[in-house]
Amino acid sequence: MEKGNKKIISAWTTYDLANSVYNLVITATIFPIYFNAITTIKDDKGNVIKDTVEFLGMTMKNTTLYDFAIAFSFLLVAAIVPVLSGIADYGGSKKKFMRFFCYLGATSCLLMYFFKGDVLGYGIILVVLACMGYSGSLVFYNSYLPEIVEPEDQDKVSAKGFARGYWGSSILLIICLVLIQKYEWFGLGGWEKKDAESFMTRLSFILVGVWWLGFSQITFKYLPSNVYNKKPEGNRFAKGYSELKKVWKDLKPNKKLKRFLTAFFIYSMGVQTVMLVATHFASHEIKDVLGKTMETGQLITVILIIQFVAIAGAHLFSYVSKLRGNLFTLKTATMLWSLICFCTYAFVYTPTHFYIAAAFVGLVMGGIQSLSRSTYSKMLPETQDHSSYFSFYDVCEKLSIVLGMLIYGLINEVSPTLRTPIIALVSFFVVGFLMLQRIPRDKAVDKI
Repeated sequence: MEKGNKKIISAWTTYDLANSVYNLVITATIFPIYFNAITTIKDDKGNVIKDTVEFLGMTMKNTTLYDFAIAFSFLLVAAIVPVLSGIADYGGSKKKFMRFFCYLGATSCLLMYFFKGDVLGYGIILVVLACMGYSGSLVFYNSYLPEIVEPEDQDKVSAKGFARGYWGSSILLIICLVLIQKYEWFGLGGWEKKDAESFMTRLSFILVGVWWLGFSQITFKYLPSNVYNKKPEGNRFAKGYSELKKVWKDLKPNKKLKRFLTAFFIYSMGVQTVMLVATHFASHEIKDVLGKTMETGQLITVILIIQFVAIAGAHLFSYVSKLRGNLFTLKTATMLWSLICFCTYAFVYTPTHFYIAAAFVGLVMGGIQSLSRSTYSKMLPETQDHSSYFSFYDVCEKLSIVLGMLIYGLINEVSPTLRTPIIALVSFFVVGFLMLQRIPRDKAVDKI
């Protein structure tokens, strides 16, 4: 297959448009806000009476349960996807696996409509399945990048994908926000406010599933099914496992890839944790002059600021990498991340402060995500086993989320505030920077 086909590249970036609504609406904004609301008991003045829940015989903070559920789902993906990627590489079936995880995630979002406060276990199961669908599909999706794009264009195309995802998810989030906050426009003016907002919030989960399923059809129509025309024989599971072992054997002596994956693992603990706990932090720690915490509309405004600035950030970092190289740009990003986290810990207390911090987070978030993907893609040796190679990239990312969320959750559980765990995030970025320094120079990803 000829690389650089514009129709195929456009279809590939469309999947960022399709699945990013899950990451924004379900993971980062509306669902965690909804989850926090239905698992928290407040008095008439809005003061919290109880924010703990009972789950599997344990009592814990509602935010801790949510964090652990997300971490558990990523752990499951990290356990099963490497073997599936080996099977996909052996049989040329990566699109089938990508479609399966896509449908699993989107269907789980649709079923979230039925999640209410009296069925906590049901909601947690859907959180896990939706997260597995999202992250599982990305392994196979990302592995298409080196197969359809020339190395010199991979930074630009990766940034384009993330930018389309930021745009699309922001549009749907705005639609959902209008549905929730202006429910009377849609014939629910006679309803109790609490019931109307709950209904529209759960309707938003349906919209996420429909959006995800709908736009993914463009991707599945044009992406090739079997790039290298492989014809599998024998036991696919055994052959797939052998394929994975072969890639692991080739990866071990590759100092460049191993050191990059180590650095990526460490700084991803910070990046992913920030994305997952931002709304929890704001809803508990950010207060106005009257001592009132940020409301739903303000929280979503913050996320929208991050999204729109991230579009510029993805393109900006792609441009800088073209001038100075990928590794220089990634090291700059990790230093900026550590500075932002420290300033948030020390100085961010009001909504205005948080809006400013969110803008800087968006700038570096868009850059570091798109550039990490394309940098790893450029470092790969000549191979047909892209799914297997990207499974190691994905395992590093998912395990970084598990460990990052676990550390944040444990510190949160024993800390009186959500501010204290931010110190851990600063250390992740500093160590990530030091690990990037150890990567050997490479003409493909850095300027000599």
